Amino acid sequence: MRRICRFCLQSVRSPAAGRWRPAQSRTFCRSSSDSPSLLKHLSSKIQATGPISVAEYMKVVLTNPVTGYYVKKDMLGPDGDFITSPEISQVFGELVGVWILSEWMGAGRPTELQLVELGPGKGSLAADVLRVFSELRSVLGGASVSLHLVEVSPALSRVQAQNLTGTCSQEADDEDDPVYRRGETAAGLPVFWYRQLEDVPAGFSMFVAHEFFDALPIHKFQASERRSHIEVCAEGGVIVQQLARRIVEDGGAALIADYGHDGTKTDTFRGFKNHQLHDVLLCPGSADLTADVDFSFLRRMAGGGVACLGPVTQRMFLKNMGIDARMQVLLRNCSLPSIRKQLTSSYDMLTNPSKMGERFQFLGLLHPSRLASPERAEGLKLEKNQSSAPLPVAGFTELCFS
Repeated sequence: MRRICRFCLQSVRSPAAGRWRPAQSRTFCRSSSDSPSLLKHLSSKIQATGPISVAEYMKVVLTNPVTGYYVKKDMLGPDGDFITSPEISQVFGELVGVWILSEWMGAGRPTELQLVELGPGKGSLAADVLRVFSELRSVLGGASVSLHLVEVSPALSRVQAQNLTGTCSQEADDEDDPVYRRGETAAGLPVFWYRQLEDVPAGFSMFVAHEFFDALPIHKFQASERRSHIEVCAEGGVIVQQLARRIVEDGGAALIADYGHDGTKTDTFRGFKNHQLHDVLLCPGSADLTADVDFSFLRRMAGGGVACLGPVTQRMFLKNMGIDARMQVLLRNCSLPSIRKQLTSSYDMLTNPSKMGERFQFLGLLHPSRLASPERAEGLKLEKNQSSAPLPVAGFTELCFS
């Protein structure tokens, strides 16, 4: 395989045509406000040390501590560069919350439950999940619940803190403290912020990564395998291995949701600005850079220690979780035409195969004991209708509602 490493100097991708073309006369930034310092940093680096890889370019543009895209701005929502499923409908987050509770119950209802979200955006998904926990408090019983957010962006962490804790959060005095912010929700639930997954304490954890892996740096190769061009996210592989190890050692599960494929696509690297495709080299730092997640790679990197389910499409996952029944209840209890229209529109956006329904995929990582058949006591006969099969995994198996 030949690694494409001269990307930043020699070629630029045209989002409309999806091809590569010479960039000899390229004008990178037309406005002095479009991250000129980041462009200068990249230019100086290339002039000093030579070409950089696509992965290095992507990492600098997105997470540079001073001018990186994720560090300096709030990019989510209608006024940002893109919008995510939790921002479209609270039902999405509610169903994820039900999944988490279902798997917590399937694990034997541990007395401590750490909800860990990687790349939590504005905190909308976490807020919806916690609302489900509050409404189903009787199910949780006396379990101790805490929220742990892995977030590299100081700007987004402040937005998350406002949405989840109001004014009840504060930054750490020591910038080397692995918990750089901590707070408490209105219900008294503790919330902690970290820059990296390894800083989250050990313990039974339910991990959620929604539109997290697509923003991790990718390496691009021209290969001689069945695909002439492949993208490899080494950092994503390392994080999946960390998740798998923690699930095996401490118990829990992980739910990964992102747009991606199962090892079939080739060149998916692209930029987004103001909800439109954006040239990945134009004004670095002013637009989101992303690539489709290769779920077949994540499965391989997870290894054989954990059970992997999926990927399944978002449409299938949400329908298996009961989105149709939930929408029927909401519509039945709503008389305002504008709200009913909003509900049906959000349902269509989340489940329509031509929109998010088929584009987004869900992958589950479970402790191997979760799928093991229950042990039979010696001399005990099963009742006629009693099954020795493990409980079905919500979302990846169709559930029946009575």
